[in-house]
Amino acid sequence: MLIVVSPAKTLDYETPLPAFVQPTQPQYVAEAAELIDVLKVKSPADIASLMHLSDKLASLNVARYNDWQPAFSDDEARPALFAFKGDVYTGLDVSRFSADDLAEAQQHLRILSGLYGLLRPLDYMRPYRLGMGTDLVNARGKNLYEFWGESLTQALNAALAEQSDGFLVNLASQEYFRAVQPKKLAGQIITPEFRDEKNGQFKIISFFAKKARGRMAAWLIQERIRQPEELCRYDIDGYRYDRALSRPDAPVFTRREADKNALS
Repeated sequence: MLIVVSPAKTLDYETPLPAFVQPTQPQYVAEAAELIDVLKVKSPADIASLMHLSDKLASLNVARYNDWQPAFSDDEARPALFAFKGDVYTGLDVSRFSADDLAEAQQHLRILSGLYGLLRPLDYMRPYRLGMGTDLVNARGKNLYEFWGESLTQALNAALAEQSDGFLVNLASQEYFRAVQPKKLAGQIITPEFRDEKNGQFKIISFFAKKARGRMAAWLIQERIRQPEELCRYDIDGYRYDRALSRPDAPVFTRREADKNALS
């Protein structure tokens, strides 16, 4: 079983790491350096326009690109799973992971990244901002999807080949999973969906769905899930498997408004 998630815009480089964390080196350092070279020549105004950022955030990220180096150490970088702090990672809550859970995550969890391509949880990363959907013209194409091409799919296939079950749980956003080529992926893809009741109907509400994707990622890791049919057992934060709305490759989990309110 392999899990893929998206990165987050919010970062945390201050919270102390557990003593048992042993960082690893990312796979696509040369490719990241190639993208940094493209970004370094852009002005804060260019970055603000390209990424729809405020002047302050654009200047911050231009400084990050200029400071970026292909060598990593504890002084400048941080393991990816501990660096990202968005809704998905609030749900995932790595602070609850034991050393064994983290080892399980290192084997079974991958983070798609516009700059780093594909990160394992313990892979070093420097702070950055580069969404996968950014139309960054580069030597390989007009955007990051063309830059990464088949490489991320091949990397996922290599990771799947190390597993005994051959299925991938897609908990990433559409923006990021577009960097994967499903028809060339050597495994079954399962894309869970989380819907909340609102005015008597079940709808995808982005904030809740993101957090639920993180919670499911943590559950898959901590429960050592190995078979696709086990996903229907997921029952956390009021979400329950809805057989009527589900397909084998797209299980749907619904949460009634009363169950959500009971958690408040």
